[in-house]
Amino acid sequence: MLHTGGRDVRALPVEQRRALLEELPLDGPHRRAVPSYPNAGARLLDAVRDQGLPGVVAVRAGSGYPEGAGDDWREVLVDGASRKAARRGSAQRGSAQRAGYGRAALSNPDKVLYPATGTTKADVLGHYLAVAEAMVPHIEARPATLKRWPDGVEGQSFFEKNVARHAPDWLRTARVGTPGGRSESADFAVLSDAEGLAWAANLAALELHVPQWRLGPRDGRRPPDRVVFDLDPGEGTTIVDCARVALWLRDLLDGHGLPVYPSTSGGKGMQLYLPVRVTDPERTSGFAREVAERLAEEHRREVIAVMTRARRRGKIFVDWSQNATAKTTIASYSLRGRERPTVATPLTWAEVEGCREPADLVFTLDDLPARLDTHGDLMRPLIDTQGFVLPRGGVIGQVPG
Repeated sequence: MLHTGGRDVRALPVEQRRALLEELPLDGPHRRAVPSYPNAGARLLDAVRDQGLPGVVAVRAGSGYPEGAGDDWREVLVDGASRKAARRGSAQRGSAQRAGYGRAALSNPDKVLYPATGTTKADVLGHYLAVAEAMVPHIEARPATLKRWPDGVEGQSFFEKNVARHAPDWLRTARVGTPGGRSESADFAVLSDAEGLAWAANLAALELHVPQWRLGPRDGRRPPDRVVFDLDPGEGTTIVDCARVALWLRDLLDGHGLPVYPSTSGGKGMQLYLPVRVTDPERTSGFAREVAERLAEEHRREVIAVMTRARRRGKIFVDWSQNATAKTTIASYSLRGRERPTVATPLTWAEVEGCREPADLVFTLDDLPARLDTHGDLMRPLIDTQGFVLPRGGVIGQVPG
């Protein structure tokens, strides 16, 4: 109960708000009060587990309605509940499961977008709501390129930059120059909250790609605030080989006090991110190329830094070109349009070091809620760190050893 009788009751203790709720004639075919079990504790969790449900919401006695994140309301998941049920329980609060989220409606929620797993559009929405708190800080203020699969991953897909023709009034868009494209500029979506993610999910925009720079005042481009190293496995190699190259790259940059943060691409490769601050928009691309070429020189049998596809067989291509201002990279926590609903998932270095099989670093949307509960946002340092000043050209080539 939030409002009743013309007054705001959110500040009242939960017990009083519950009593006001129970005074209303809600029981019937269309609405009813959610059951409440005060102080039920372990007995309630046992009953939930027996029914195969993901968990319960626990509310602190005497607490008011929460206005934001806090400890007065907590979701308590039970052991043995399926991860998919847990994801749905955590992500699809309120009416999100069937109708959408906030101002973002959801059409055809039962439409299957991943036939191999039966994953529906409602499941896709559930994923993006489940990861929104971690994901949004990494994509807000960045123009998003959407990759859409209207008929599911077995159908045709297309990239979409200009969303003006179907974007709702409440969605932020930014007109950004697109030199070399079909037009001089496009109106990009800027996904700044969970509603924006829900809007994209309704379009079957499974993949969300963003640049390494943010929008500034009047939608101008700010200098890049991160460097990305995209590790792309050539024929005959896997993400296991990418993990080995990632460790070499980490050790190389450690010599300059430059920390990098690893993530899967959601496909066969990996990305490593470095928070930076630069004034020259081209500096990050030049720096990334220098690092890639140094690695290729030191590990000629395993690493390549040139784009010629025919030369990549048996090697890992360190793609430095993703740092060009016109390029984008798959966003952290984005789904991928592959046979299964895999996710571009931030990693710990221990996971990278321990990778022995490709399956060790494959995560689907069912895995993300538990990972976020355990690790939080492993990419958070990209936001919390002021950014590192890059060494001047040539310095990387002088790292001892």
